[in-house]
Amino acid sequence: MKLVSKKYLLPFILITSLFFMWGFARAILDVLNKHFQESLEISITQSTLIQATTYLGYFLMALPAGILITRFGYRRGVVTGLLLFGIGALLFIPGSAMLSFPIFLVALFVIGCGLVMLETSANPYAAELGDKATAASRLNLAQSFNGLGCILAPVIVGGFLFSGGSGGVEVPYTIMGVIVLVAALVFSRVSLPEISDSSETETRHSTADTGLAATIRDLWKRKTFRYGLLALFCYEVAEISINSLFINYATSDGWMDKATASLVLSFGALGLFMVARVAGSAIMSRIKAEKVLLVCALMTVAGAVAVTLDLGVISRGGVFVCYAFEAIMFPTIFAITIRDAGKNVKIASSFLMMTPIGGAVGTSLMGIVADATSMSTAFIVPAVGYLFVLIYALKLKTK
Repeated sequence: MKLVSKKYLLPFILITSLFFMWGFARAILDVLNKHFQESLEISITQSTLIQATTYLGYFLMALPAGILITRFGYRRGVVTGLLLFGIGALLFIPGSAMLSFPIFLVALFVIGCGLVMLETSANPYAAELGDKATAASRLNLAQSFNGLGCILAPVIVGGFLFSGGSGGVEVPYTIMGVIVLVAALVFSRVSLPEISDSSETETRHSTADTGLAATIRDLWKRKTFRYGLLALFCYEVAEISINSLFINYATSDGWMDKATASLVLSFGALGLFMVARVAGSAIMSRIKAEKVLLVCALMTVAGAVAVTLDLGVISRGGVFVCYAFEAIMFPTIFAITIRDAGKNVKIASSFLMMTPIGGAVGTSLMGIVADATSMSTAFIVPAVGYLFVLIYALKLKTK
């Protein structure tokens, strides 16, 4: 069975390019933590406001994003998201001129609002561009380009910031902002076919008028949606917190310097993440997604616990185990959850895209534990997040 039919191939390629963009933007945050700790002389806990502010944008804008794409379609959601993303990136220019952490945080909040608009539009759209039976596999394939963006961001931006050159953080953000605004212009002029049926058309009209509350009630009645939402939140607690503080962990005991850690994050950890996601897409075209998720959840719990126990080389290997086996989690949980959302896929997607706020919670908790104890001990936070995903996978397996 084909993942994408010929008539949807071009829209799939265009939408997949967005996965690269937000992967790049989110991965830069993992470099900013260490950079701002040094350039602005702030603590690990203070630097986690970077993630908290960005993902607060996700949380607050997710439902408006769902309403917008329900009323006006995926293409307008994409264009709006790109515009916000580009404007937020350009706000780094005044932030750098004044060396103002609050201005940087405002810029990141605007970027977060733009990114959630993109993700709320692109994730369900990619999942719907083909047979429902292959939705998880198709979304994993699209998300692998998110992984490519994650690989390139730390090495490009980290290499720039940690090289000792004269340029500031405004340089990569200005370049990114210009590229994103050009992409907004391109998407404003292309046609993306809407994937809908008669029931969804009815939902669009009722949601646009007085049916939003009824739509939300309908979703919350569905156990698969509620459990999927919680599982995705817990996944984000684990995944984002590990990414955000990877460089801190790698440099905490002299394992490597910050420039090397940035390279290892890109080509080692996130490179492994991308390869695993591509492999996961292929595996799930043959093996049921729920079974793959269960195995991966078991392995991530084991990896995070190994790091927490501070077992030297074994613990360091545990970090990479987490990256390898968490790779399929987001697209798989997302696809399974919206598959059972009935006619309310777009609003369901907007709720699911609130879950990156879990990354802000997880990163903050990890920072607090790290400041009070050690970076290894702080991995108890992602270990708990993965444990909840394991419980969710077990529930799916027993259905």
